[in-house]
Order: sequence, then C-alpha cells, then structure tokens
Amino acid sequence: MMALISSLVWVPFLLLPLLLLLLFKQKTHQVKKEHNYKLPPSPPRLPIIGNLHQLGELPHSSLSQLSHKYGPVMLLHLGRIPVLIVSSAESAKEVLKVNDLACCSRPRLAAVGKLSYNYLDVAFAPYSEYWRELRKICVLELFSVKRVKSFRFIREAEVGSIMESISSSSTHPVNVTEKVFALTGSIIFRIAFGKSFQGSEYDRAKFYELVHDAETVAGAFSSEECFPRFGWIIDRLNGHNGRVEKVFRQLDALFQQVIDEHLKPGRTQDHEDIIDVMLKIEKEQIDEHGHAWLTKNHIKAVLLNMFLGGVDTSALIVIWAMAELARKPTFMKKAQDEVRGVVGKKGRVTETDLDQLQYLKMVLKETLRLHPPAPMLIAREAISHFNINGYHIYPNTLIQINVWAIARDPKYWENPQEFSPERFIDNAVDFKGQHFELLPFGGGRRGCPGLYMGTVTTELLLANLLYCFDWVLPDGMNEADINMEEWAGKCLTLSKKTPLLLVPIKYLYAQPSV
Repeated sequence: MMALISSLVWVPFLLLPLLLLLLFKQKTHQVKKEHNYKLPPSPPRLPIIGNLHQLGELPHSSLSQLSHKYGPVMLLHLGRIPVLIVSSAESAKEVLKVNDLACCSRPRLAAVGKLSYNYLDVAFAPYSEYWRELRKICVLELFSVKRVKSFRFIREAEVGSIMESISSSSTHPVNVTEKVFALTGSIIFRIAFGKSFQGSEYDRAKFYELVHDAETVAGAFSSEECFPRFGWIIDRLNGHNGRVEKVFRQLDALFQQVIDEHLKPGRTQDHEDIIDVMLKIEKEQIDEHGHAWLTKNHIKAVLLNMFLGGVDTSALIVIWAMAELARKPTFMKKAQDEVRGVVGKKGRVTETDLDQLQYLKMVLKETLRLHPPAPMLIAREAISHFNINGYHIYPNTLIQINVWAIARDPKYWENPQEFSPERFIDNAVDFKGQHFELLPFGGGRRGCPGLYMGTVTTELLLANLLYCFDWVLPDGMNEADINMEEWAGKCLTLSKKTPLLLVPIKYLYAQPSV
C-alpha cells in the first residue's frame, strides 16, 4: 500500500507538463475567441495617453464631433481606461433599459472613494446589495414626495428672501448667477442641516467654495488611474492627492460638527431635517448586538451627494433658462403672462401654483435639452459582458452617455440648436428617464433619486423671477451680446462661462417677502 502511495505521489509531477499544455491551448483559444468579438469603432490613439488628447476643453462637444465620424457607439482609451461613448437615443436605451443591470455599476475612482467614505454614498457607489438598500432609503425616506413637500416652507422662505434682495437693487444690473447660486445653496443647506446661514456660525462663501472644490476633485480622473506605472508621480507633483485630502478633511469636519449638534441632549427642533431622518433610521436599524449597518459615515456620504447634486444643478438650470429668455423676449413675455395670469395679485408664486404653469414647464424642458447640467452624466461601469448595436462590451469598461449630443441631434429634434419651448406643445417627451432623446438626469437604476426635489426648487425659483420682475438688459447691450459660452473646467457640471447680468424692474403686484 505504501509503495502504491509513493508511486502516486509522482503522478501530479508527471501530469504537470500535460496540464500546462492544455491550459496554454485553452488560453490561446480563449484569446482567439475574444479577438473574434466585434468591438466598437475607435478613433486612432496615441501610445500611452490613448485618446486623451482628443477630449478638448469641452469633452461633450469634442466627443459629439467624433461620433459623427465613428458612430453613436465608439470606444476610447483614456490612458489605460477603456471608455464606451454613447451618443444616440437608441444606444442610450440599450444601456439604460435593455442592459441596465449589466452596466449599472460605478468605477472605483480614488478621489470619489475618498470623499464618499469608501463609496458609502448612493451616487458614486458601485452596484451592490448595500447600494440597493441605501437607494431605497433615499427614495422612500429622504426624497419621497411627502418628504419633499414637508420642506416647502423652507423653499418658499428662501425664495422670498432672494426676491427681496433683488428688489432692493431694482433698476440696477444684478448678477443673476450669483443670486441664484446663493439661493440654491441656502435651500440645500437648510434642508440638510436644519439651519440657515443667516445668524449661524457658518460662512456662506466658504461653504460654496468647499462645494465647488469637492465637485472639482470628484469630476477628475487621477493620473495614476490613467497611467498606473508613473501616474502617481504626476499626482504628487501637481498636488492632486493633497487637494483631495484637504477637501475631504474640510467636508468631514463640517459634517461631523453638524451631526454632533444634532446629537446634543435637549436639542430643540421645529422640523425634521435630513440629518434628523437619517439619525432616526440609524437608531431603528441597530441589531441585538448594538450594531447598525447605517453609520455616521453613511450619513456624511449622503450629505456629500446632496451638496454635489443639489446646489449646482438647480442653479445652472435657472441661470441658463434666464439667459435664453433674455435672448428671446417673446418667450419671456409668454412665460411671464402665464405666471402672472395664474398668480394674479397674490404677490408671489407658491408651490400650489406650479401645476398650472405649463408654459414654464416647457421652458424648463427646453433649457434642459440645450443645457443639461451634467452633459455626459456620471460614468457607469460594466459589470458583465453585453452587446450594444452588434458590438461586444467587456466588463470593467466605463460607459459615458453624451446626453448633450443626443439632445442636439436633428434626428430627434427640429432645428436643434434653437431655443424654442413651444416644440413641447403636444409633445409628451419628458426628462424623467423614460424618453431617451432627453436624458438630463439619466435613467434606469442609476436615475437621479432627488429629481422631484430639484424640479420643485427649479420651478419655484424661475416662476418667482418671472412673476416679480420684468427683466431688461444693461445699457448698451442687446440680445446678441449675451455670452452663451459653456464652461466645464474639471467639474461634473456645465456652467455658463460668464455671469448673467440683467436689470430687474419690480412688477406692480410683486410682494416677494410676504
């Protein structure tokens, strides 16, 4: 028996060359099979950097031009990162609906991972059971219709305050960009933290600067991600890692300070804010061992999403809408006539008026078509093989949908470069993720959970600007002088390059601070 065992010991060694040969043949066969897959067309790329040089200052515009040559589905390489660029409604439907599960994850990018406490948020977290549970909390608890309506008094009070501020400058040029950003920041700050800037120890300007810095570092790849072998040297030399760490420390300190204030014994509150709601959920989820899957870091990560997604997005939509209306006074007058006809002599627009403002809703749709806040959406990542337009896509491929290009495609839109709200008369196309020719907020599993809150804020602000004031251009300007250039910088969102300056003339019946 021992002799038999001794002889069997040598069997694996005798079989090893054969096993290695079989594995080699299998691998060779697999490689050949993979090479037979049809990949999307790609623009010529340079060694090492790939297609990075072709992105330009406005990647959505550069990629739109490339798609005219290479088609609505093309494959780029940003250094070592393969990126699928989707530029048609049909292809977007393949990603967001047909293959939604196969490509609904997010890439693990270092800056985002740091800011989100290792992906404990809902916007940037990879697809997982945890993400599904957190999204459920966001949809059912934090951003439900009932919860959003409970914050109505905050939105109306803050809008009234900014209208009063504009009224004090009546007949003089006003920086509309500055006023609108101040308003949306104040609303989100108050909804999240339960307090306003006024009369508090928090500095409004520093808060806006911090949000902008966070958006900037979150919207950029690090060099190490594109060039693993030497990119870390570039990141150190250009200070990228230091900037990420600095922004994280500042955000964490702010979030921790406000959470600690909410946990103080005997704290009084008139109304539940977002932190109150999440602390209550945390307490309810504690198990018999005293552990809860929802922790303070989860709360901080969700707060990060609120500030990155809520401050800029609503503000940019209103700024672009006002700029377009100032260039087209006929459309502005129609929108004003509707708002003033509905509101009458009440003095200001309230949220109960919004459902009646159909022309205003068309103005916002058209603004979102021409000026989507995030023209490429947040990148997705494929988690399994899938096919699109006859092309094979591998796992770990990043996916970017160029919603800016789709919304300006003459295949779907007549005179696509023109601002014309009336194109939506008798047109059921909406921006809630079901119509793939208009996707400013994405769709599918990764659609924006805060869409309703953002829409209400945007409609209320724009309606009051149109009701409370007539708007004229500063002396010496005409409609053609309004600068409509876009600016992306390194941010996730697309801004108007120069501030919008308009002169407000107070409407006879306006009472903004009522």
